[in-house]
Formats: sequence, structure tokens, C-alpha cells
Amino acid sequence: MKNSLTDLNNHLFAQMERLGDESIKGEALEDEIGRARAVAGIADRIINNASTIIRAHEVASEVGKLGSAQGKVLGIEDQSNA
Repeated sequence: MKNSLTDLNNHLFAQMERLGDESIKGEALEDEIGRARAVAGIADRIINNASTIIRAHEVASEVGKLGSAQGKVLGIEDQSNA
């Protein structure tokens, strides 16, 4: 499974290419538009999640070590070794 922001970027551009395919018409185009909306919604959530994680890292750097429970929830390793 691929789970990087680069992979997300590649999926978004691939979706744009499918939407730009002039040979897709009618119901197939409607299906592709629906798929594009779903992909965009998921992408938005992934990007928001990544922004939250980045902000948590910034806060952890500013205030020092997070408690282990907070770090675990945010997916941040123990900051004491950073």
C-alpha cells in the first residue's frame, strides 16, 4: 500500500487526466466526475490530517516533550531523543 503525500499527488493528477479525456462521454463521464468528487474529498481529509500532524510536531518542538499518550494519538515518537 502506498501512503505518502507524493502518492496522493500522483493520484490527483491521474484523476485530472481522466477528467480531461475527451473520449469519455455520457454516463462514463458522470461516473468519473463522481469518482473525482470522492477522491477530492478523501484527499482533503488526508491533507488536513497531514497539516495537523505537522502542527503537532511544531508545537512539540516549541514546548518540549509531549506526554506519551498525546504523542501516541498524534503518531509522534518520543520527542526526548529529538
